[in-house]
Amino acid sequence: MAAMTATINVMLAIHGKKTTPIDLYKPLRHYIAQHYSEREAQDAEEDLQAVQHMRTDIERASDALEARRDLLQQYFRALSVMESRFPISNEKEHVNTLYFTWYDAFKPGKKATQQNIHFEKAAIAFNLGAVQSQIALAADRSSPNGLKQACNSFQFAAGAFSFLRDNISMKASGSSSTVDISVECAGMLERLMLAQAQECFYEKVLVDNKPSSLCSKVAKQVGLYYEEAYAALILPPLNQHFDRTWIAHVQLKAAQFHAEACYRVALQLHDQENVAEEIARLKAAGNMLSEAKKSGKGVVGPLLDAVSKLEANINRNLDRAVKENDRVYLMRIPPVESLPSLPAASLVKSAAVGELLDASKEKMFAGLVPDSSAKALSKYTEMLDEVIRVQAEKLQQESEIARVKLREMNLPDSLLSLEGSTSLPEHIRDEVEAVQIDGGPAGFEAEMRQLKDLRRVNEELLVQTEEILEEEAREDAQVRTQFGTRWTRPQSSTLTKSLHDRANGFAANLKQAAESDARIGRTIRDNAPLMAILNARPIEASLPTLGRPILSLNQNEDAIVGTLRQKLAELEMLGSERAGLEDMLKDMKRKDNILPKLMTTSGSYEDLFKKELAKYDPVCAEVAHNVEAQERLIQQIKPPVKEHTSKLVLLFLNIEKFGKTLMKA
Repeated sequence: MAAMTATINVMLAIHGKKTTPIDLYKPLRHYIAQHYSEREAQDAEEDLQAVQHMRTDIERASDALEARRDLLQQYFRALSVMESRFPISNEKEHVNTLYFTWYDAFKPGKKATQQNIHFEKAAIAFNLGAVQSQIALAADRSSPNGLKQACNSFQFAAGAFSFLRDNISMKASGSSSTVDISVECAGMLERLMLAQAQECFYEKVLVDNKPSSLCSKVAKQVGLYYEEAYAALILPPLNQHFDRTWIAHVQLKAAQFHAEACYRVALQLHDQENVAEEIARLKAAGNMLSEAKKSGKGVVGPLLDAVSKLEANINRNLDRAVKENDRVYLMRIPPVESLPSLPAASLVKSAAVGELLDASKEKMFAGLVPDSSAKALSKYTEMLDEVIRVQAEKLQQESEIARVKLREMNLPDSLLSLEGSTSLPEHIRDEVEAVQIDGGPAGFEAEMRQLKDLRRVNEELLVQTEEILEEEAREDAQVRTQFGTRWTRPQSSTLTKSLHDRANGFAANLKQAAESDARIGRTIRDNAPLMAILNARPIEASLPTLGRPILSLNQNEDAIVGTLRQKLAELEMLGSERAGLEDMLKDMKRKDNILPKLMTTSGSYEDLFKKELAKYDPVCAEVAHNVEAQERLIQQIKPPVKEHTSKLVLLFLNIEKFGKTLMKA
């Protein structure tokens, strides 16, 4: 029986793609000067130099593996920043003098050239996966830390190839492209890297002397991953692209680990004295290896040695099991094809490299904002404003509903009268004192006059601003007429669009403020007789003295009133919660800047908007919960209509009587 010892298996690393030197600096700087301004080209000087320096370092390919990995990630993020700012193609208005050339990693004699930044990004993503595989292969898998590093790096390599397949390959494809960055090749390389990552786990479970059943499941999944890679390799366009030794290596690896799974489960079956299935599994394993070795021409010696060693172990155990069955068990051996498939256990997955390659936090070329991105940002802002407006209206509406409902029931004033005290609640007394310090009702009128003066000044400033913008537009039109096509500065309407939008916003705010001031003024005038009480000092001197109502409800008055006070306290807490939710929404909006994401996204703006607006869903859910909670509380505060209805109605009528007396005062 074979010992459970670790074996360092043969694995593959991917060679990186080679490229030719290019000058990014001059074409990009020329585009900035032509489509933005010379001043902005000067401001972007440092970023232009940085991009050129990164590209030059990538062309040399002489750094240590970890440093090269970091460089590739940094340059990929830079390309994402450039993508929305520098359209690269053969069109006249684009960056049309920039050509990217890359050689095929598996056919170094073949190369492709494109005026397409996605072609450059595809090559960088491919090389990122390649360098991760090289880091994995360079790790010392004979040590626990080295084995862990290799496993993680293979998973990151798989993640890079998966990212290439899902996000870039289709955009870089075409007649002038290379097979190595195609969807088919990227998918095959992802499965290959996962197979090797899972293989690292297999080496670990052997070192840790894990049960044969677990070893079998892990080995089975290794075989499945290799099998998926092999299936892609024998189909177009890969079947005519890869060297036969590559295909033979992957095919033999798949057979090796399918056989390994059978071998390991046979060890478990032997311990369980299930000799019949043990023999069948060992025969199946032997058949797999025999068939695979026929196509193993050109495979490296260490792999053939590992397969031969496994085959020897299988044959030795098979001979022993057959003899035991012939002498002792005499069990019928089931046909190999009748055996159920062995279970597999995947312990690896493609690492998420999207966050590592996310350029939304990059500051490079931040001063260059294309018109398309500005329009997209404006649309998102409108969508966000609508979300905030709807939720704010819900919160304000619920506060008003609570106020009206409580006023209809003369609450909480009626409850305060039941205390038999002429003292005001502390929060009301504080508000009254604040009003009196500011001059009482007369102070309101002074405040309204001041608001009117401030509004007039703001309106004058807005008119002056609009006149300046109109004058600037006239001057631009005049100069454009005078110089014609020689006047290359963007139109005034484009440059001042944001200023006009802000001016319109200020005008709308001023109009809304004027309407609000008018409503407040009417309210103050309509309630002037009632507000005269605010001039009294102390304010308690103007309150009526009310006695506790004499009404018996089976001695339950205190309990009922206590419950009512508790419900009102809960209602007040909901009101405070609404204020907090409104502040939270405003704060989230203030911090919500998606422009960097707009500038780096290569997908649909609508998808990005949907994802970003989803941040507000939890707060919207809290708003809805608050509204529902208030509706339940108000229903509970209303006099019950079933048991003890008549007595409770009498109590509420009594409370209402004292409330009306208080309101008249």
